[in-house]
Amino acid sequence: MPARKIIAPPAKLSSNELAALLENQTKAVNQALNKVLPPARTRPTTVHQAMRYSLFAGGKRLRPVLCLAAAAACKGDPRDAMPLACAVECIHTYSLIHDDLPAMDNDDFRRGKPTNHKVFGEGIAILAGDALLTQAFEIAAGCKGWARYPHRTIILELSQAAGSLQLIAGQVADLEGEGKKVSAAELRFIHERKTSALLRCAVRLGGMSANCTPAELQALSDFGYHVGLAFQVIDDILDVTQTSEQLGKTAGKDTAAQKATFPSIVGMKRSQTIARQLTQKAYASLDRFGARGATLRALAAHLLERTH
Repeated sequence: MPARKIIAPPAKLSSNELAALLENQTKAVNQALNKVLPPARTRPTTVHQAMRYSLFAGGKRLRPVLCLAAAAACKGDPRDAMPLACAVECIHTYSLIHDDLPAMDNDDFRRGKPTNHKVFGEGIAILAGDALLTQAFEIAAGCKGWARYPHRTIILELSQAAGSLQLIAGQVADLEGEGKKVSAAELRFIHERKTSALLRCAVRLGGMSANCTPAELQALSDFGYHVGLAFQVIDDILDVTQTSEQLGKTAGKDTAAQKATFPSIVGMKRSQTIARQLTQKAYASLDRFGARGATLRALAAHLLERTH
């Protein structure tokens, strides 16, 4: 039997190719999430309906797609990365449900729909978020495990990204900074933890699912860090420049809550420059992957240029 011909990936993805990839990957992630979550009719039905309401409210699936792309960049099988991609998305969705609560950001809309607590009440919304966080670890525990990255390492990675030193630390600092004069360094601290940490975790887990080398894992870590920061800087910009309809959530919320943002501290033009510089650093971290990093590069560019 002749050897199978290996087709090298393209060095660059066109906008149409990226759009098709995002559509296909989002569909695959949604199907996987639907399988691993308890059905909506499972007792107690209210909490399972609430979990699914927010999880399937039309999210972009950015973190799972980055996880799958990182696996491919390391010559892995994206199917092996799928449980980890789903776990990260459950953690992300839990954080949004809690972030929208009256005691936190007190928002009425998320992804163009009423927030979870507006539909199910505060108590169920809190429990739905708790359940999604717990579900994430159950899903991750079902991954196959790898020589360099056994289950213990995978669970530790998720725990650290979601814990009081990263995701929660960012949320705490964000809450405590409302109405206060926050420096650029303090704002970076918030963004590194509230946003960048989970994005970084997503690409690291993708690499781990491919049993990547330590050097590859470090490159993915650098990429995730810089893309995560750039993502949040753009979010700060869009909160000022876009409408609620475009964003799918309440525009101008950060300004109204007197939250520190990059535009409020360094100005709009400087914020745009910082986002571009961070994206360039993300590109540079992918050099070792060559053409296999094309999807990650395209995703970084997509996030820089997004309008919602």
